[in-house]
Amino acid sequence: MNIAVIDLGTNTFNLLIAEVLENMPYSIVYNKKLPVKLGEGGLNNKTITPEAFQRGIDAMAQHQKVIQEKQCTKTYAFATSALRSAQNGPEFVALIREKFNISVSLITGDREAELIYYGVKQAVPLNKTPVLILDIGGGSNEFIIANDLEIFWRKSYELGIARLLGRFNPSDPITEIEIEAVRKYLKEELRLLQDKLKKYKITTLIGASGSFETFTSMLKAEDSETEVGHYPEGNTIPLADFELLHNKLIRSTSAQRHQMKGLEPMRVEMIVLAAIFVKFVIDHSNISEMKQSNFALKEGIIYELLNAI
Repeated sequence: MNIAVIDLGTNTFNLLIAEVLENMPYSIVYNKKLPVKLGEGGLNNKTITPEAFQRGIDAMAQHQKVIQEKQCTKTYAFATSALRSAQNGPEFVALIREKFNISVSLITGDREAELIYYGVKQAVPLNKTPVLILDIGGGSNEFIIANDLEIFWRKSYELGIARLLGRFNPSDPITEIEIEAVRKYLKEELRLLQDKLKKYKITTLIGASGSFETFTSMLKAEDSETEVGHYPEGNTIPLADFELLHNKLIRSTSAQRHQMKGLEPMRVEMIVLAAIFVKFVIDHSNISEMKQSNFALKEGIIYELLNAI
């Protein structure tokens, strides 16, 4: 049977369809992200604008068509930061139920972090040493400190890139003064994280979802001498290569980024602040290794569903 999982994120609505066979691992038969920018224009005011509202409905219509074509027997939908914080989020969820007969669960940040962990541990080999998992979203960023057996600490911060864009509205290109303002803000907001990184002696960062996938894609497209290493469902990102990419991005204009290989148009506006965010985490820790996971929330939901069967 086929199972559909929809992640209604702040930047994208993501559909994963998995074929589940008895006594066998699941296989992914469809995986598609549609840009919605649900938080654009209203995220920091706790509202979804009419334009963003319609983009979300249109994306759900496209996903629903595929779900029917793939003859999915069950559909699970989960909404994250934008919808759980928006005053008209319940209205959006109700309309999805009315138009598509899909029930959307509004999950907490801690719950989101837990599911991300279940997804990542399927993609990147973990052991007894604690690592830091980071999922950068549009509305929130999830941090998880865990090993192969358990989660030691997790926290969701409303520091998603769409929120940071709305707060700082950086120039094109971003200025050094603006970069310093972002870093100062992150230092204040992430004090607890910095304490936890020291407590658990974290040296490895595993990044999940769109921004980290974009970093990997751009590094591969540049065909750098240092190759990006591969896992079955992830990659290693050499810190030296990331540093060069970070420097390139913060010096670039929007027009220049539109020409960069490996960078999707939907990421052009947000990738600079995402790079600054990751650079901040690395600079304020003892991280010496960075990996990228292709699995995150959706795969975590599949993992939990199958282990509950």
